[in-house]
Amino acid sequence: MAYLNPAAGAAREGKQAAAQADMAAVTTTAAAGANPTKAEFDKVVTDLAAARTTINGLLAKLRAAGLIASS
Repeated sequence: MAYLNPAAGAAREGKQAAAQADMAAVTTTAAAGANPTKAEFDKVVTDLAAARTTINGLLAKLRAAGLIASS
């Protein structure tokens, strides 16, 4: 998608970032009882780590493309 570069007075194309892999399927299920077991909790921690990796990858690609500022 082209946009106007006011400094140059001409349209220019944005650069496309590299693809980001989809996040893996969630492995957690609802806790069997009132309190989750250690195994159920560990699955939540694993899923959260996967989500964090995916989000950080997307943010890195947006920064590399110049769409968001570096933190």
